[in-house]
Amino acid sequence: MIELRQLTKHYGVTLAVDDLTFTVTPGHVTGFLGPNGSGKSTAMRLILGLDAPDSGEALVNGRPYTSLSLPMRQVGALLDANAVHGGRSAYHHLLCLARTNDLGPRRVTEVLEQVGLAGAARRRVRGFSLGMKQRLGIAAALLGDPGVLMFDEPVNGLDPGGVRWIRDLMRTLAAEGRTILLSSHLMSEMALTADRIVIVGRGRLIADTTVDALTASHPTLEDAYMALTASSAQFEASP
Repeated sequence: MIELRQLTKHYGVTLAVDDLTFTVTPGHVTGFLGPNGSGKSTAMRLILGLDAPDSGEALVNGRPYTSLSLPMRQVGALLDANAVHGGRSAYHHLLCLARTNDLGPRRVTEVLEQVGLAGAARRRVRGFSLGMKQRLGIAAALLGDPGVLMFDEPVNGLDPGGVRWIRDLMRTLAAEGRTILLSSHLMSEMALTADRIVIVGRGRLIADTTVDALTASHPTLEDAYMALTASSAQFEASP
């Protein structure tokens, strides 16, 4: 699972993550919500060891990501679908990643089929649409068949059929007992996909609960989200 313990991160004078603590458990799709600049992407980068915290810790299966041996076999992540060499084919992009974690070409072929890119495997990525790049990023996350998966806005650029495919994939992976952390701005889709919700604002934890609990007192998940983020902003603005 994923554990954040009193995680704090500054960039200069900007406090991006503020004493953030929560746990993402197996068997659920956990939605990760918050306004732009709320610290979601920073928290994900800290979990993956791409940035170092000022204090606190982020653990995957009880250990820092940077201490994991063959990390793709334990954690898969998609943070930026455009972070790929446009001159490589989809197949060779994934093959390069696979070789860093002792994975063979057969697994590359399997994940390309799984995400619907088998027919585009030999095409250069520079010609891919954003939706195709999202699928390629998901394939990369799945390469090591990991138990922990993190996705930052994976439905960007996907058509309605692709969005439904993401929803079904996330729920299937969670049903297999994996730990899924999913960031998205599409509240209606999150209400259909996630079991649990973590909401952050200005780097702080606002809510950590189930979708059912959030919607018990509000008509929709979006209404609950708006009410919580608004009350948090008012509290922080109070003298």
